[in-house]
Amino acid sequence: MRIAIVGAGGIAGVHAAALSALGGSARIVAAVDIDAGRLDAFAATWDVPERYTRVEDLLERSECDVVHLCSPPGLHRDQAVAVLERGWSVMCEKPPALSLREFDEIAAAEARSAGSFGTVSQHRFGARAVALREAIARDDFGPLHLALCNTLWFRPDSYFAVPWRGTWESEGGGPTMGHGIHQMDLMLSLAGPWESVRATAGRKARPTQTEDFSTAVVTLASGATLVIVNSLLSARETSYLRFDLAGGTAELEHLYGYGDDSWRFTPAPGDPDAASRWNALPPGAPSGHSAQFAAAAEALRSGAPMPVTTAQARPTLELIAAVYASAFTGREVARGELAEGSPFYSSMGGHRAPWLTTEGTAR
Repeated sequence: MRIAIVGAGGIAGVHAAALSALGGSARIVAAVDIDAGRLDAFAATWDVPERYTRVEDLLERSECDVVHLCSPPGLHRDQAVAVLERGWSVMCEKPPALSLREFDEIAAAEARSAGSFGTVSQHRFGARAVALREAIARDDFGPLHLALCNTLWFRPDSYFAVPWRGTWESEGGGPTMGHGIHQMDLMLSLAGPWESVRATAGRKARPTQTEDFSTAVVTLASGATLVIVNSLLSARETSYLRFDLAGGTAELEHLYGYGDDSWRFTPAPGDPDAASRWNALPPGAPSGHSAQFAAAAEALRSGAPMPVTTAQARPTLELIAAVYASAFTGREVARGELAEGSPFYSSMGGHRAPWLTTEGTAR
């Protein structure tokens, strides 16, 4: 695969390292960044032959198979549509778009393109998550009753000195959108589709337009209940998922990535074989970009869409929009409700954050 990377910041290095781990099946042929010094440093580190300061120049002068978007979220929609119109595929960092409207515009461009659009959802690809997803589908541990999904991170005020952070217009949201999306996506991939949500969100401490914490109680299609907390105010940082199944409790605790040892299982009383079924789950690779990029390479070789597809990624983005809609309207929001005409379809915050003035600035 001939790869171009757009955006040469910190996450671009993660992509480059993960691509290099594919053992020669992928080659970074071009990089793009508006900062020429940063672009040169990235290209020198990863031996990238082509350097551009505009995406338009990349599209006109290069030949690629996949473009990895490591740019700020506010640029993803326009860049993805342009690449798809060129007939190339896109691997896009989360969040893939600032709103459901933007995401649907990307999906429409994909439908017209020879290329496909994949969202980086690297936590889906850890071996234990893959095995548990299959076990849940087989009903190995019985029905899910209750699930917890916590992203408890800490970001100081200085984190928001980067101009695009902390605004609805360029980041799309706070920890619900930019941070909790990772665990929420993994949770939904394991627990199944959601039906409705009641939520709160607030801005307690950070100098932002967006929230710095949110909570949500989600009813899943299965009837199970999912409780979510997202925070940038938590000094002891952790990412924590818990699945209370009839046969036992499966827990995952990590920060930015997990391996088999990050999981724990407690069998339910009265099900003595549950522990052996858990121990029989096959071990394997940790979560991370390398695992997803390997799956993407295989998909492209076989002519299949790249994972995670637009159809797989949209429910997570829709849940995030529904969290904001519920928090800012004070009512329960159902899946499918945030369609054309809803302010939360065009903007995650729906221009309804109570701490904003009518001019859109934070009080």
